[in-house]
Amino acid sequence: MQVRAIESPVWTAKPTRQPMRILVIEDDRESASWLVKGLAESGHVADLAADGEEGLGLALEAVHDVLIVDRMLPKIDGLTIIRKLREHNIKTPVLILSALADVDERVKGLRAGGDDYLGKPYSFAELLARVENLGHRAKEAPLETRLRAADLEIDLLTRSVTRAGKPILLQPREFKLLEYLVRNAGHIVTRTMLLENVWDYHFDPQTNVIDVHISRLRAKIDKGHDEPILQTVRGAGYMIRDT
Repeated sequence: MQVRAIESPVWTAKPTRQPMRILVIEDDRESASWLVKGLAESGHVADLAADGEEGLGLALEAVHDVLIVDRMLPKIDGLTIIRKLREHNIKTPVLILSALADVDERVKGLRAGGDDYLGKPYSFAELLARVENLGHRAKEAPLETRLRAADLEIDLLTRSVTRAGKPILLQPREFKLLEYLVRNAGHIVTRTMLLENVWDYHFDPQTNVIDVHISRLRAKIDKGHDEPILQTVRGAGYMIRDT
């Protein structure tokens, strides 16, 4: 059962903090439209997924500051989405929305990995405050300075790379490419994801720029090692082995 919120968003509200990118996973069209519009009018960028499967796919990209997840969704339910994200070590803060709002249900949501829980019907002003608070807390978390996958390590402060303790010299674009791949270690990274996040292209330039850089990167990080860490997943993309 879908339950709408009890008040309309205050469209004149001004954001009190930095704009955030928020993913709303909600299957009720009217409620979703209402929520996305309210977030946008409050100064944030809101993406929308209409079912759990689509929502999980977008959330796994880990590009959002906060997720708003309805608990009862088609295809994949909200709690399963959260569990899968935490299993993949994606720590994006999650606000759960649900008509199941008694204590036991809230506890289930938090134990699944949710960061906050808001029952339906709800006040938009309260939802906005909770979302902004989650995003603010996440940004105050300790700065990540090192990334690791298998025996490869990236130092984000010195912008240096080693594998099995041996230094690897990379060009700036190669470093950015490797950093993005390692941040998604264990997951397939598509060509579209690389174009958008490494080259900032939001269209396919119809060039072999990715192939050239992947080839150069592979030659540098896999040379002299028995088992390659940079793998091509035929027909899908690329993946850094994380073990």
